[in-house]
Amino acid sequence: MIRKADECKKEFREKMRDGNGTVEITNFIEGPEELCNKGRMFSRVILKSGCSIGFHVHEKDSELFYILKGEAEYNDNGEKVTVSEGDVTICPAGTGHGIENKSDETVELIAVIVYAE
Repeated sequence: MIRKADECKKEFREKMRDGNGTVEITNFIEGPEELCNKGRMFSRVILKSGCSIGFHVHEKDSELFYILKGEAEYNDNGEKVTVSEGDVTICPAGTGHGIENKSDETVELIAVIVYAE
């Protein structure tokens, strides 16, 4: 199967997880079935300047970010760390995270959510 770029669904989430601004998400999959029911997200996420995804805990799944472009402040279960192009973040089940673009440039990342069980 091949899904062309213009076939991927784009969505805009205002104040995602009580964050700031509007997060742009391009979903590469159409549902968990496309990940063999092992996960629920494989997407490109865009955070414009001042935009953030608020801190939240992953109870039954894990989320990974691969930073494609830009620099952001990543909240790694309470510890704030700067992440940039090429960095990978891993938020295992039972821990929390958030991310904020404090720069003037756009941040782009790939997000993957996989089920812990």
